[in-house]
Amino acid sequence: MSSLPHAPVWLFDLDNTLHDASHAIFPAISANMNTYIARVLSVDGVPATQAMVDAARLGYWKRYGATLLGMMRHHQVCATDFLHQTHDIGPLEALLRAERGLGRLLRRLPGRKILLTNAPNSYSTEIVRRLKLHNHFSNHVAIEHMRVHGQLRPKPSKLMLRRLLRKHGIAAQRCILVEDTLANLRTARQLGLRTVWVTQYLKMADPIGRAPLPRALKCPTYVNVKVKSVRQLPARLSTLRRSINKP
Repeated sequence: MSSLPHAPVWLFDLDNTLHDASHAIFPAISANMNTYIARVLSVDGVPATQAMVDAARLGYWKRYGATLLGMMRHHQVCATDFLHQTHDIGPLEALLRAERGLGRLLRRLPGRKILLTNAPNSYSTEIVRRLKLHNHFSNHVAIEHMRVHGQLRPKPSKLMLRRLLRKHGIAAQRCILVEDTLANLRTARQLGLRTVWVTQYLKMADPIGRAPLPRALKCPTYVNVKVKSVRQLPARLSTLRRSINKP
């Protein structure tokens, strides 16, 4: 990894960025989440209907950026329990699907790489280990580490991103966030980070799998570079460098 003072610092998302979570992992997590939320919303021991579960998941996701935050705020759910139960999906090897050559790709990119994921630490550690990428990241920031003043603040929290930059002594202009989630990219761009939108694994436009993606994925103005695969990043480095001074 380059230690040059002006080398970029890459913030890599994990799910649907470095591997195809939509293939099997997200469906398994989503099923667990539905079961968990139906139990929490149950009345007199009767689980909530699927419509009620969908409304809670979508509503909290839109309002807070993460369903978990809404469940914590309105239903006193324990974050540790929620993350453990929803990510208990059995052996990951049979579910994991990713492109070849990701390690070589990360070696080709100049600068430090930090993993920044809203997934829990145990799950994301196992995924990265199975992808053989653990030696490429200088830091691994999972959702448990995204606390500001004792409060959980996962992506797209500006407070969390500012704290992350201060902790590592990094100027926002040096950072490049590589993500599949537009809300996270929008916040990062507002803080001055450069942004890369990865699109190849996107299946649906909402977390409950009800809203299909439009046929043409238009690139928003807050996205500096749109790529299908992270393997296209070396070829787009010059574009990212030119975009450093753009608003």
